[in-house]
Amino acid sequence: MALQTSLQKIRTPWVERISRELASGEGVRVGFAEQLERFYELLEQAVMTGDIAWLDPILYDWGHAPTETNLDEGDYFVSFVINRMVSLTIEVASKNLSKKDALELLAVVIPIYTHSLSVVVRYEMETRVAHISSELGKTQEKLQQLDRNKSSFISVAAHELKTPLTLIEGYTAMMADTVEQSGQSQFETLLKGVSTGIHRLRHIIDDMIDVSLIDNNLLTLNFQPLWITHLLNLLKNELGKTIHDRRQTLIINKFEGDNLMIYGDSERIYQALYNVTTNAIKYTPDNGTITINGRLLPGFVEIIIADSGIGISAEHQAVIFEKFGQLGRTDLHSSGKTKFKGGGPGLGLPITRGIIEAHGGTIWVESEGHDEVEYKGSTFHILLPTRTEASDPRIAKLFGQFETMKPESETDPSGKEKSPTNDSPA
Repeated sequence: MALQTSLQKIRTPWVERISRELASGEGVRVGFAEQLERFYELLEQAVMTGDIAWLDPILYDWGHAPTETNLDEGDYFVSFVINRMVSLTIEVASKNLSKKDALELLAVVIPIYTHSLSVVVRYEMETRVAHISSELGKTQEKLQQLDRNKSSFISVAAHELKTPLTLIEGYTAMMADTVEQSGQSQFETLLKGVSTGIHRLRHIIDDMIDVSLIDNNLLTLNFQPLWITHLLNLLKNELGKTIHDRRQTLIINKFEGDNLMIYGDSERIYQALYNVTTNAIKYTPDNGTITINGRLLPGFVEIIIADSGIGISAEHQAVIFEKFGQLGRTDLHSSGKTKFKGGGPGLGLPITRGIIEAHGGTIWVESEGHDEVEYKGSTFHILLPTRTEASDPRIAKLFGQFETMKPESETDPSGKEKSPTNDSPA
């Protein structure tokens, strides 16, 4: 019997057998049977012409038309159908044709099925990759929107909190003046406590505003001549009481480049150094040591702040530079900015990174790991470009005048003079 006759003879039982097994429900079965009829017509053309490309149109349609459920669940339904077609075609041919005719037919159609299966698998993979890419794009968009919402919340909350805080601060100051004048010393301690709370709240709000500025690329820098040694000495003066209360030792060593006059925003760089140093104090136990050192590199000055604290595990060394990137359980943190393992909003180091990167520098941390028994410590590295020119000619001229001057007194970022200090441990 000719191949065409064999194909015509098994067509109806072939469609009925496959649709009955692979389609559930009468309505689904009717639509599926129509697709099987189309497939069978193209299969006949491929067998009679010897050109398997006849099946490509329907294979393309099937391979690119999986449902969202199939994609989400990872099902490859069309390739499964083609696989089952092979077994069911063998079954139908054996039942409706002679052994010889069945073997002749299967010898021709099985290679066609094999080719069809490889084509469908490729199409299904392309569809799945496109689906996954689309889902990843949607997820990334949602995450970006979430981050934008978080930044907007920080900005709005910080500015909204600042107004009532200013009012509270003003009224507290007036109450303190009234108490001092009336001699009611019993309220003085209470007002000092309120003032301390206001100061801490203002610091948090200022940090929130800084984070918002950094996130939105709105951080402006006031570039001016500065000496690293000035900022480090000011840092020692400001943290002297904290270091004394914690019975710690702060060592600031002289290093090449600390007296080099560079160009940057002294207030912001001081803020960055202050954040890293107070972080070292916070995670170093009482009687511990914080050491500030550095070196001059080609085009950069490196400031190294090392501590003998609890250290940071490798997987967390990037987390600490992210917003609100606190380590450990926040409900177990002690309160206070410099108490051992004291809590906080987790904004100091992200702000520091934003400031350093805005200057064209970088910051990273090294640590052998977290250990609250052996105290392996952490070492923060800050790289700052050694700029020696200003874009504004007037400032450049002033900068050139400063190069001939030897610093004799310390001036903090706010412009107030402080007495010079030596480099002995605090």
